[in-house]
Amino acid sequence: MKKLSGGGALPPKVNFIELLRGFVGGFVGILGLCFITSIAGYPLLMAPFGATCVILFAAAASPLAQPRNVIGGHFISALIGILALLTFGTNPWVMALSVGLAIVAMQFFRVVHPPAGANPLVILMAGSYHFDFLIFPVLIGSIFLVGIASLINNIGLTKKWPIYWFGSSSNQQ
Repeated sequence: MKKLSGGGALPPKVNFIELLRGFVGGFVGILGLCFITSIAGYPLLMAPFGATCVILFAAAASPLAQPRNVIGGHFISALIGILALLTFGTNPWVMALSVGLAIVAMQFFRVVHPPAGANPLVILMAGSYHFDFLIFPVLIGSIFLVGIASLINNIGLTKKWPIYWFGSSSNQQ
């Protein structure tokens, strides 16, 4: 039980500017996706993007919030969900398998983004998605949110986001 006892300190309270950044980022990000959807006629909104906004605007310094992780994580996990759907159908074991495979693939490609772990479930629960889902909403939507984060997270003199885009040869292992 000692391992489960906790004991660490809570994270520090965020200031008003950070609270405002989180609100504005989430509001503009989701409203923008809704607006573009209504104009373009292509769906750009999916539930995991709400959780993506939390990470992008409330934990922007995290590796999980970097563009590589957001875009790559959503794309890879959605691809796995579509392949699982088209190959095996929508059985509960397929849902479990596709989430497990999405986690492994995101770890392997170094693009872990927790909200993306829901993509296979979204796809399998709906049971009707095809490869165009990878473009609309997955790719275009995640790129849009990264663009909004690039604007919102760089407001202020001390802000610099992202920490990295796609990595460099110096950190490849």
